[in-house]
Amino acid sequence: MMQRNMNLSEPVTTELLTGPAMAPFLPDLARLRMRVFRAWPYLYDGSASYEGDYMAEFAASRTAGLVIARHGNAVVGASTCISLVEEEDHITTPFREAGMALDRVFYFGESVLSPEWRGQGVGVAFFERREAHARSFAGVDITCFCAVERALDHPLRPPGAVPLDEFWRKRGYMPTELQCTMEWKQIDTPGKVAHRLRFWTRSLV
Repeated sequence: MMQRNMNLSEPVTTELLTGPAMAPFLPDLARLRMRVFRAWPYLYDGSASYEGDYMAEFAASRTAGLVIARHGNAVVGASTCISLVEEEDHITTPFREAGMALDRVFYFGESVLSPEWRGQGVGVAFFERREAHARSFAGVDITCFCAVERALDHPLRPPGAVPLDEFWRKRGYMPTELQCTMEWKQIDTPGKVAHRLRFWTRSLV
């Protein structure tokens, strides 16, 4: 919930962190993941234990980058990226099968931003800072992310829900035929459910 004493005229700032500098902000990333992904379209019912394991693995990566968004001293958003070489098999397999060299590709993970700060350019900054980080690694010329695909008649789809496709296209990303499957517990299911996600890519050349 937005604090009543927040100065809304104060801008949200973004910063990319790597290595040990990420550690103090990983709890913020976990908190935002569980809050933001609980909403449509992910409907993610997260757990502290899973988030702890996820954060530990991410922090151990040599290529990881974490972009944090601050409003004053409060962390209101976060976004991640990592070389595809260091990702898990369910992420890398579609690229391997397509004959793509993994060291050419940087994978963009979550972008999670508190709803009250959306529409102020933070999402654009998340992409720009992650793309700059990707370019700092020799040979990387492709960035990608994956997005869950939901049926138009899904019972939990909010009225007037608008996909982010147009925003992603404006950033230079295009949907591909590459897909993967991930499992997570939804807010309306007793256990984990398999979800199909589609990869979007952009050439940095």
